[in-house]
Amino acid sequence: MRAPAQIRWLPDGKRLHLNDGPIDLVVEAFGDQDQVQVAYRAAATRFVTVLDELCQELPLLRKPMLLDSVLPTGVVARRMADAVAPFAPRCFITPMAAVAGAVAEEILAAMTSVASLSRAYVNNGGDIAFYLASGQRFVAGMIERPDRPSLLGTVTLRSDPPSRGLATSGWRGRSFSLGIADAVTVLARSASLADAAATVIANAVDLPGHPGIVRQPACEHAPDSDLGSIPVTRSVGTLTENEIQKALDSGTHVAEELLARDLISSAALSLQNHSRIISSPQDDIVQSESWSLLHA
Repeated sequence: MRAPAQIRWLPDGKRLHLNDGPIDLVVEAFGDQDQVQVAYRAAATRFVTVLDELCQELPLLRKPMLLDSVLPTGVVARRMADAVAPFAPRCFITPMAAVAGAVAEEILAAMTSVASLSRAYVNNGGDIAFYLASGQRFVAGMIERPDRPSLLGTVTLRSDPPSRGLATSGWRGRSFSLGIADAVTVLARSASLADAAATVIANAVDLPGHPGIVRQPACEHAPDSDLGSIPVTRSVGTLTENEIQKALDSGTHVAEELLARDLISSAALSLQNHSRIISSPQDDIVQSESWSLLHA
């Protein structure tokens, strides 16, 4: 038997920490305190059921998404499948690519369905679902690389336009990547969609066959990985300026395609102290002054 879900307050007494196996959430709500407490209770109640629900359909969720795939039935699992479906015709992807964002969305939905809040967020290891009442905003930081956080810049989420999900992917993160991006941060209309899109763009930042990039089958490091024997990036050597730009060009091409299809509203790509910003005109993305901004 696995350990029961853990629910506790963080030291500041304002944020709720929810942990159950691989799911690790930080939750914060703003508004009338009575309503905030109602929201936190709803988050805790829904949280303890999520992992068991996902485990019931795990074999299906680890299968590649195809046009004729059997769809899962659980609320979170179906959200995962719906999020990755737009990407299935162009690349290998499974519903697991959207699991963190989908879980964050579900907990946020449980909160906002019972409480009147001004703002709220659910952060699932950097994949974040946001709620904003009219006239509200959040400012979120974008990092250069997850293993050594440094601020790449910030993105401002407003109640209009309705972007409500932020997610980051890259070979240095907690999940496997097929590409070499240190970090790709994506803003989209939902956390699950941002999660899937960040995965796809990060996979595209690549230099296939480069001798300085070490790749190994995913199953050698995680036997139950949905990627199976597909080679994933384990280390990236120092690249030349031309190589960095070539890899970023590949990721930029995919990000621009997804932006044109309205699957994302912006993306920030980072590789060895170089970056690209791809965004719609209404998004407020600010690059750190220590970085040179390359507009795609």
